[in-house]
Amino acid sequence: MWAQAQTIKLSVMEQSAKFRSFWGEKSELRRFKDGIIAETAVWECEHWEKHLIIKKIMEYTLRRHLSLSSQDISIVGDQLDFTLLQGGKDPIASTPTLLDALDVLSKCLRGVEDLPLRISSVQPLDSAFRHTSVFPPMPHPLATDKEKRQYSDILVPTCIQTLEVMIQLEGSGKWPIGEIAIEKTKSAFCLKIAESMQKRWGILYVAAEDAVDLQMAGFAFRLRILYEKDKSLIKKQGLFGVLPVGNLQNTNCVLLEKDLLLRSQHSSMLNGLQGLHPVYGPTVRLAKRWICSHMFSGSLADEAVELLVAHLFVRPFPFSAPCSRVTGFLRFLRLVAYHDWALSPLVVDVNGDLTMKEEGQIMAQFIARRKDSRGESGANNTGPAMYIATPYDWESESWTSFSPDNLSLKRLIAYARSSAELLTRLVGGEVLEGWKSLFRTPLQCYDALILLHRDKLAYPSQILFNADIKQGSLPVTTQEASMDFFPYLSPLVIRKGFQEARNHLLVGFDPVKYFLHDLKTDMPKVFNIWHDAFGSEVIGLTWNKEAPFLKDAAQKRKRKEPDPTNFDVRNILEEVANVGTGLVKTVHLLKSPKYN
Repeated sequence: MWAQAQTIKLSVMEQSAKFRSFWGEKSELRRFKDGIIAETAVWECEHWEKHLIIKKIMEYTLRRHLSLSSQDISIVGDQLDFTLLQGGKDPIASTPTLLDALDVLSKCLRGVEDLPLRISSVQPLDSAFRHTSVFPPMPHPLATDKEKRQYSDILVPTCIQTLEVMIQLEGSGKWPIGEIAIEKTKSAFCLKIAESMQKRWGILYVAAEDAVDLQMAGFAFRLRILYEKDKSLIKKQGLFGVLPVGNLQNTNCVLLEKDLLLRSQHSSMLNGLQGLHPVYGPTVRLAKRWICSHMFSGSLADEAVELLVAHLFVRPFPFSAPCSRVTGFLRFLRLVAYHDWALSPLVVDVNGDLTMKEEGQIMAQFIARRKDSRGESGANNTGPAMYIATPYDWESESWTSFSPDNLSLKRLIAYARSSAELLTRLVGGEVLEGWKSLFRTPLQCYDALILLHRDKLAYPSQILFNADIKQGSLPVTTQEASMDFFPYLSPLVIRKGFQEARNHLLVGFDPVKYFLHDLKTDMPKVFNIWHDAFGSEVIGLTWNKEAPFLKDAAQKRKRKEPDPTNFDVRNILEEVANVGTGLVKTVHLLKSPKYN
């Protein structure tokens, strides 16, 4: 419980009487820890509702002194909170528990002694640790070494989200040289660390070929190791350049280390921003929720969204930094919609590390990459469509190198402009209804829709709206749901005991994520896939103009051949359903592909 109090010292009797007169029944006498007795007006709420304190004070004051009813008062503050709730509660409330668990984990990791190399540092990488995760994990009753009897009375999720934690080891010259050998050595270190922590502190762990997850205090922490030779290896290979052609496993190892190093630098840069601007975290969460609700999850990385919002707080000119989540969200939409992405980079320098000269060099690099092969600035631009430069990445290669592309960015800008205009009217009181419309995406904008079985999603409680597929759109194919997976453990499994229930716990599993991976692998370049990473039961498809069968059909039409369609669209969509057997419910065709 969190409380905000207005106080006045009792010694000032006249002011005390005015205070009681103003606040009425809310005024009460309290003694504080420092011995002061004061008149107070206390406003209690949950920790995640602190931003509503001012709203409650204003409503109480206006009702008391102006005799206004609740219908006569309209205050912008909590209208968008519904997008961040899960089960009627904001999961951000579990963040203090998460940070306490991380602190204990860090001390335990540094206390591991039976290793060839000691652990020198521990750094959290997941966005939940910097208050920017839309749905930070809540403690899971089975992810602990102690049985909790009360878990049998609640819905127990089958899946548990993993939280990546990077550790660094002290220096040594005995590391192997090859990339694959290095990864195998790291896996061995992680396994040894987990075994030591279980032996000494009773911390449970789950080991796989590519990861080791420690389970404590209701959370699953995934260990990653970065050591000094990784940095030199990445620098030698080129931090962002084209990877060398060779063994695929070697390439995957280098990509993994690049991602780890970049996420470490990104996390280090943004960690302090939440402390300076408490509204930063909630604004990022709203921005990410909006991005995903309009099915741009595969187009814009979470880290890119965090940088876009950070820019609003670091360089808010001509305004001051946002003081409310709604204001911050509105400015985010306007930044996406009205920044000149074709002619200007967005430089995000949170800690003031860049000099004016270095920013000039970033601009020069941007102009050079925007020039086409003829040396002229024009439509044939090269480089990222959304150019976001940071002190650790001058050329915007880390989070926006390949996505969004020009098509996705154009679509994103259109959605942002529409949402910004609507939100401006809502905040200004021109429109009273429509807050939910900001996060409801029009499904008719897609060529085909995949409807998933809701009870086969990992986190169905995160769904914002039911799928609204227009009548008349008959499904191409319909499939039954799988009986092998459910989002919550059955009462029968729970009654068998704590250990048996733990055996059914799936760490880091999301069926939609694997379905999308298989779809992209089995049917590359056929569609552009649009999805919501936060529990949506709908996936949108648009035909890719570069698809080989569309190119062939277009060429045949140009040659005036009699039958340009040597393929069946329905067969393609049926194959989509087959890839997601057990998860896909129906596939709907809205628009057939065009051949020119």
